[in-house]
Amino acid sequence: MAFNQHRTVARLSPILLNALEQVASSSVRSGMDRNAEAVAELSRLFTKDRDSLRSDYLDHPGYAAAYLKYFLPVNLSKIQVLLDEMPQGWPDQGPDRPIRILDVGSGPGAGVLAVFDWFHQHWPERIKDLTVVAVDGSAEALKLARSLWEVYGRESGAIDGRLITHEGNLERLPNGGWLSQVEQHAPYDLIIAANCLNELYSSSADPVQAKVGLVTQLLARLAPTGTMMIVEPALRDTSRALHQLRDRLIQEKLCTIYSPCLHENSCPALVNPFDWCHEERAWETPPGIQQIDDAVGFIKDALKFSYLLLRKDGRTIVEPKSDVYRVVSELRELKGEKRAWLCNELGRSEIGRQDRLKSESNAPLDDWHRGAIVQIERVVRKEREGKVSAVGRIERDGTVQIIRSV
Repeated sequence: MAFNQHRTVARLSPILLNALEQVASSSVRSGMDRNAEAVAELSRLFTKDRDSLRSDYLDHPGYAAAYLKYFLPVNLSKIQVLLDEMPQGWPDQGPDRPIRILDVGSGPGAGVLAVFDWFHQHWPERIKDLTVVAVDGSAEALKLARSLWEVYGRESGAIDGRLITHEGNLERLPNGGWLSQVEQHAPYDLIIAANCLNELYSSSADPVQAKVGLVTQLLARLAPTGTMMIVEPALRDTSRALHQLRDRLIQEKLCTIYSPCLHENSCPALVNPFDWCHEERAWETPPGIQQIDDAVGFIKDALKFSYLLLRKDGRTIVEPKSDVYRVVSELRELKGEKRAWLCNELGRSEIGRQDRLKSESNAPLDDWHRGAIVQIERVVRKEREGKVSAVGRIERDGTVQIIRSV
């Protein structure tokens, strides 16, 4: 998969949107007003009042309908943009070899359906080799995942894929139960944990270490050339918890980071308690979500999330170099200059260019955006009154390249 130099806009396929609408409409027949009200309530619970969020919220018919119509398409899109970011040639299997994928905390099937549709769009001849295993604590959520799988298969004609569901409490890791059930299909080429880790171990004395224990068990069931995908909400607390999990996984040498990080030092976003790192990807909003946004007053024109793609073979999205950075903020237009926060093995730093110093060689800075990977030939930090400026500067003769967009 060649690196793209221009931003792409994520969009859901018509077949997928049709399957979502069919299942949502047949599962709960409620009007737009009721859907919008439930979306607003769920959004509040997901963001401001997380302590009040019950683990069985998807068993509530109104919440289930709102999730299917609004949150599931959004979360599904996040997973698909990360599937596009996976290493070239994944899954690393020869022709006719089984492709096994595990979706833990699957809910009603965001990961399940994202994978099914992705293979149908990109690699339809391999669907016959595809087995997806979904685990969740809610039997009702798994029923919805099964319905989505069957409706999508019927609408697309891709009927050869296989879905296996297991009900189980992810916080319990006994020798039996869900862990032994998923063991039967290991090793996995991809393990997905999307928007579930933040809901686990809230009463634990050390929630981060408890999550390390769960991820350790999952990594043990990952193929040597497989990838584990963790997606979390783009909130400060949930993102910082993911950064902490990342650091402990690296410290214990349990895996390596494929993306988004360009280094395996401690996360520099944790130095300042007000910092956190997240993604923002352009998205074509489906009409149904636009209608709910208009009713509620939300704007869902971009995909915002935090994530990790973990490997055990040391592969990285680009070769780490001291002059290669990931843009971890928006490009800010200040008076007479542009600046952004960048991150690499040297840490997190603010780098900019004065408008008067714009040249052909540094013009690509104008296209910097959150998540882009850029290369800068030379960053100048001027000294004034014995102090080195905290802001790095790109001079007129500096060279800037965007080596991977998003």
